[in-house]
Amino acid sequence: SLLLEILNNSYQLSSVPLQILFYINGFYYIFYFLATLAMIVYKSQVFSYPDNFLAPDLALLFIMAILEALRLYLGSKGNLTEEEAPLGLSLVITVGSVILSVYFLIWQTYVLKADVIINAVLLFTYGLEAVLQVLAIAAFIG
Repeated sequence: SLLLEILNNSYQLSSVPLQILFYINGFYYIFYFLATLAMIVYKSQVFSYPDNFLAPDLALLFIMAILEALRLYLGSKGNLTEEEAPLGLSLVITVGSVILSVYFLIWQTYVLKADVIINAVLLFTYGLEAVLQVLAIAAFIG
């Protein structure tokens, strides 16, 4: 009876694949941010980048970085503590991150092939994380 109680109390609901993906995405986003920043600087030097578009592109990149840090922190915390609220909030922030990634993929002033590649990878990880987050939330609630 005691052994059964110990086993029931030690049952882990947090998602290991999700935690690994958060960890990897943290490093990938640092690369993404630096690469996108470097490309914006490059584009502003090589192409006739309209001045009134340079500041918004940079501002959106920095807003995205803040959202990403918050998203990864809440998602990781929610997963490790097996709480659906921070994980759900992280999932909501993911929607904003997806919109910003699509902006850099399609709507920014100049889109290079490198932009397409790094945003496609980022969107893929967002999709995978979103699925794993929904499954983790379902496990925590159920």
